[in-house]
Amino acid sequence: MKATMVSDTVKHYPVLLNEIISIITPQHGGTFIDCTFGQGGYTKKILNYKNTRVIALDRDEQSKKIAEKLIDKFENRLIFKNKKFSQLNSLKLKNEDVRAVIFDLGYSFTQIKDPEKGLSFYSDGGLNMQLGINNFSAKEVINNLDAKELEKIFKYFGDEKEAKKIANQIVVERKKKNIDTSTLVEIIEKTKRKKNFKVHSATKVFQALRIFVNKEISELIYGLIAASKVLKKNGVLAVVTFHSLEDRIVKYFFKSLSENKSISRYVPKLEQPKTLFKMLEKKPKIPTEKELKENISSRSAKLRYVIKKDNFYDFETDIINKFEYLIEIENFGNKL
Repeated sequence: MKATMVSDTVKHYPVLLNEIISIITPQHGGTFIDCTFGQGGYTKKILNYKNTRVIALDRDEQSKKIAEKLIDKFENRLIFKNKKFSQLNSLKLKNEDVRAVIFDLGYSFTQIKDPEKGLSFYSDGGLNMQLGINNFSAKEVINNLDAKELEKIFKYFGDEKEAKKIANQIVVERKKKNIDTSTLVEIIEKTKRKKNFKVHSATKVFQALRIFVNKEISELIYGLIAASKVLKKNGVLAVVTFHSLEDRIVKYFFKSLSENKSISRYVPKLEQPKTLFKMLEKKPKIPTEKELKENISSRSAKLRYVIKKDNFYDFETDIINKFEYLIEIENFGNKL
């Protein structure tokens, strides 16, 4: 998971940038954590305000070069770590005055176009999809997991309706030769009964493989938990999602920790358990018409945010149990 996917131009567009800035209010100073540094769009904007400091993370090693330029420009007000955001706890930030933690779960133009990463079905590179700090590639997944496992990956991570048929055909074809990007696309196109001319036939399978290879579900879940712990009172946790599965996880996490479930209205407030967050807006923020004209790739973006109510570090959440079935699917990769 990385910084924002951009349209097919050289210019980088941080999605929902104005909305993010209005929510986290860097004009008041403080420390901010950018969990998906990418091209540095959010970080640069934050550091333009005086008395701000950013701790940025990114699993993609290539982001380090961009970060180094910003470190020089902003006189060491930026700390960059080549880490996954699930590793946020390893930074020992308990005593930091963290005013906001930001996640942008999209992808950058440079990542999409990088043939070595192999994220696109138009890519001339290998069937890779590793964004950094990975254990296996998409090629290993396609050529080694069994049909039932592939079916679950395509169904639950890509919402692919013909997951079973595609998985079975992959197993048949790989007996003849190792499957690469072009072969996989060919299998999908031949297998799918209904064609959607607005969306490429391989889109959902490639999304599913990318999520699986990078363990994006568990990364998001553990990243949200870690971020919630390091935030201080009145700090903001903001997440930009790009597909329904991500949004469902974020929405559940925020909602479940912002309200008391099954608490009678007759129970005195003093006896009711604390909630971690305050949710000011139930509906997500989406790009304006102006932003959509500048960057069509922002069309599926949704921004949700919550405010931490108090300075407590330990809290209980059932999010891991809620989405355990997805984490179990990710664990298929342990055999690779």
